[in-house]
Amino acid sequence: MAEDRRMTAADVVAKVMAGEHGDFVRDAVALVARELMEAEISAEVGAELGEVSLERVTHRNGYRPRGWETRVGEIGLLIPRKRQGPAYFPSFLEPRRRSEQAIVAVVLEAYVNGVSTRKVDRLVEQLGIAGMTKDRVSGLCRALDEQVEAFRRRPLEGAYPYLWLDAKQLKVRSGGHVRSKALVVAYAVHESGVREIIGLDIGEVESDDFWVEFLRSLKQRGLEGVRLAVSDQHERLKAAIARVLACPWQRCTVHFVRNMHGHCRRDQRGLVSAALREVFNAERHDQARERVTHVISRLEPIAPKVCRLLEDAEEDLLAFYRFPQEHRTKLRSTNPLERVNKEIGRRSDVVGIFPNDASAIRLVGALLIEQNDEWLVQRRYLSAESMTPILNAEQSADAMTEKEKNKEEEVMQLNAA
Repeated sequence: MAEDRRMTAADVVAKVMAGEHGDFVRDAVALVARELMEAEISAEVGAELGEVSLERVTHRNGYRPRGWETRVGEIGLLIPRKRQGPAYFPSFLEPRRRSEQAIVAVVLEAYVNGVSTRKVDRLVEQLGIAGMTKDRVSGLCRALDEQVEAFRRRPLEGAYPYLWLDAKQLKVRSGGHVRSKALVVAYAVHESGVREIIGLDIGEVESDDFWVEFLRSLKQRGLEGVRLAVSDQHERLKAAIARVLACPWQRCTVHFVRNMHGHCRRDQRGLVSAALREVFNAERHDQARERVTHVISRLEPIAPKVCRLLEDAEEDLLAFYRFPQEHRTKLRSTNPLERVNKEIGRRSDVVGIFPNDASAIRLVGALLIEQNDEWLVQRRYLSAESMTPILNAEQSADAMTEKEKNKEEEVMQLNAA
């Protein structure tokens, strides 16, 4: 029966997460369309599905399937039927209605963007789609939250040698006040060379506990084999990486250069940038260290503060040189993620102040699901051949660790004897 083929919110979550390339937007549009039809048929019947009501004028009579071509692909609709009276026809399928655009707009600009249910209700009315109550809007938001939550909590399998961590400040209403919070996104390259989004959370950016808890949650889900973590400068994050992941940290060189502009005169910025680019474009680690020494001696008379900061950050800025040359341009900064970060910023700027943490997670989570799907079908971010030395080095390190552990156990046994 057609009625048995109706998808529940749980079915949508399962369908999206079961395949590698689940189409989040298409399933979200289908979910919105279904809820709109249920609201409209309930209004015509005079009762909700299964409700006993004195205002009922007729009864439902199953569903009939109908294909619906949209910009996000064909969607299979199950249109409700009535036993008596004029046949029900969805309002958004009426001729000359810009319905498909309206529903996509509702999904992307309202539900996905995490605005309050009251605003969503007004937006639906402005689009000319009747019958969407605040309770039904809340239900739709919960359904989208289930999909995002399933994506955030999915198990991580295999090794992830490279990890990027990025934080963006958002304004969130909390406890009657508007607070600035950090939305943190974790990106990684899998051992297969494919880029993935592996983590998303929101919290207090100045909290040590938040960073430690976030990284531990990644490890609990299966994150392992991290050889290098890349991020902007943040002492608490750096400490959390050392404490939880115990791996080298790469400070973003692009942000470092921008920061140095604040410690020199405007007419000196070009010279400082060119000198630092020489350091970050060296062919070998030892050559880069030599260039750091040369740059410091050359800039000391005109930009002493830049020289001191460069000297202090040298190890963190040059960590990427210890990895294959093919990987270095992608490891020395967070710039490869710039397009994703700009898209997150554009959407969050439209919202302005988020009503709660969940709405911010809903917005960014929905966008990142789409981005992750794109990465899965694109060419590998790093080739499998170039990843082999990294994986072999990791296996050798694990073997050495196991050997040292066995030696310690032998020594303890001898001492005990």
